[in-house]
Amino acid sequence: MTMTVNGAVVALPGDPRVSLLDFLREHLHLSGTKKGCDQGACGACTVLLDGERVLSCLSLAVQHEGREVTTIEGLGQLGTLHPLQVAFVEHDGFQCGYCTPGQICSAMGMAQEIARGVPSHVTADLAKEAISFTRDELRERMSGNLCRCGAHNGIVEAIYETFVEPVAEAAA
Repeated sequence: MTMTVNGAVVALPGDPRVSLLDFLREHLHLSGTKKGCDQGACGACTVLLDGERVLSCLSLAVQHEGREVTTIEGLGQLGTLHPLQVAFVEHDGFQCGYCTPGQICSAMGMAQEIARGVPSHVTADLAKEAISFTRDELRERMSGNLCRCGAHNGIVEAIYETFVEPVAEAAA
């Protein structure tokens, strides 16, 4: 039994009780994904599973046989940060940095949700095919990722700059 993690095929753990989070951190030594509450309430452990955001503390590694997991370590290229990571630095989207990997992975998944037309609680018009990527929409969708340091404004600006401003500039 295998899964792909950041482009590499890896064998799943022999113990079916190992969470995806513990598998990434303790077995594969990918320490970017953080263990926060270990109850799915803080979002620090968010990773991408086949491009969709998941809380890795709430699932077992063996549940994801044959699937592709992307962690914070798999977003950029060797020696080059992903544009969202750069924006987090430029907008002070972190203070202690503990929540940052989960915030960034969540934002990547959130952008794909909006692109697919998945509505949120604050989506104004459910009949529209395209969802407006507003700051309110962004805040609602990122509400499952907590930042105890209070860097939410920088986080929102970093995400907005990365996913909205390039589209607006291209349309102009």
